[in-house]
Amino acid sequence: MASTEECRAALEQLSRNMAGSDGNVRKAAAMDRSLTCHLTDLGLTFSGRLRDGRIADVVETPGPPAAKADIRLTMTGDDLVDLVGGRLNFASAWASGRVRLEAGLRDLLRLRTLL
Repeated sequence: MASTEECRAALEQLSRNMAGSDGNVRKAAAMDRSLTCHLTDLGLTFSGRLRDGRIADVVETPGPPAAKADIRLTMTGDDLVDLVGGRLNFASAWASGRVRLEAGLRDLLRLRTLL
């Protein structure tokens, strides 16, 4: 099972990946939205803000998200680490139910470029 530190490092890497991207990916990541990533196996949630192509202001809280964010991810810590590390394909993980993504339709359309 991935540790809290490994999951935080994966989110930081994801933020760096988005910040270093270009073209359509950079444009898709350039929104300003609240974001949560609930890790079911660790029983914690990382909350932050997708802003200027990065994930900013990340805080860790125990349990499920306290408030409904604009973009909500739910998965295990191992899946987060594997997604960011390129060992797990987002589309297949989402289709199989391993990863849940909830957002408004407009955000989903923009996010599909990132995924």
